[in-house]
Amino acid sequence: MKEVYITNHHIISSLGFGSVANFQNLVEHISGIKKHKRENGQSYYSSLIDRKKIDKEFAAIGNIEDYTSLEKMMILSLHYLLKDSDFKITKRTGLIVSTTKGNIDLLADDSNLKIDKKRVYLSELGKQIQNYFDFKNEAIVLSNACVSGILAVSVADRLIKQEMYDDVIIVSGDLVTEFILSGFTSFQAISDQPCKPFSKNRTGITIGEAIASVVVSSDKNRSKNAVQIIGSGSCNDANHISGPSRTGEGLYLSVKSALKEAQISEREIDYISAHGTATNFNDEMESIAFSRLDMLDIPLNSLKGYYGHTLGASGLLETILGIESLFHNTLIASEGFEELGVSHPVNIIKENKEKDLHIFLKTASGFGGSNTAVIFKKV
Repeated sequence: MKEVYITNHHIISSLGFGSVANFQNLVEHISGIKKHKRENGQSYYSSLIDRKKIDKEFAAIGNIEDYTSLEKMMILSLHYLLKDSDFKITKRTGLIVSTTKGNIDLLADDSNLKIDKKRVYLSELGKQIQNYFDFKNEAIVLSNACVSGILAVSVADRLIKQEMYDDVIIVSGDLVTEFILSGFTSFQAISDQPCKPFSKNRTGITIGEAIASVVVSSDKNRSKNAVQIIGSGSCNDANHISGPSRTGEGLYLSVKSALKEAQISEREIDYISAHGTATNFNDEMESIAFSRLDMLDIPLNSLKGYYGHTLGASGLLETILGIESLFHNTLIASEGFEELGVSHPVNIIKENKEKDLHIFLKTASGFGGSNTAVIFKKV
């Protein structure tokens, strides 16, 4: 079967523009989470992208009034990705736009009236990205809660293996909006301090925003730092609209499926990039699943303490940073972790550590019982 790789990548976040800049900030234990004010005056913690910087950079490639905030960020990330990788779009190039809420800010009463309100539809977001770059094929818009970003990698892998495309470009992103904040507040899920994944004293999630983009290709020679996608799996546990399976069944089955496709054992995984939202149910569920998988001794972190939960972008963002970890042979500390607060002793990375890394597992779990696991191998 055809081999598939992630060859190039790019990040826009509160920690900078570019994958290298973001990873370096993680190495230096710098978090993008800061205190902000909501429209109602209440304070909240979040990692937000500098909108003024976005507009300044976007003005060099387009009219800032013609696009929404999310569209500008996605287009910018893709612009840098395609430029840095010297990538040429052809009829054999696919496009996946992955997001949880898309242009949800257009629903606000004070939103930019110059932008057609129909752009709130996810299909319209896909068309904007497709048309800007003149993709020859219609954009595939993937929205499956918080697994969207990493699920897009699995979908791209399969599209290439089925010879529908030679390459697939993925861009994933979500914004922090009043709609998002109100929704998670209604669940009483937002922490009044920066989140602390897997910690005993965790008090909920921190919402963040980010854009991540990658080239998925059958040609590993597009980059000297390519990683092969060797296995993936996705399973819905059908437990609850907002609560994960108490037995970790969906995540367990997703990882088992990924291991089977990769034809490796769990002992060959060097590192796990977990979902780690810092909610009581999610972190506990993950500890149960990794215990059932006999993976408790494998080094594991959550990057939510640096970025917050960036919703649909989180899986792809954290995949890129996992790739950087592989090639730097560096395990990044799980920011915010203090004392273990789950029933099974997962091996939390407490401080940066050098280690010979070859294979890592990225997992994600989201609302509606969605779970995805993808395994990557350094070329």
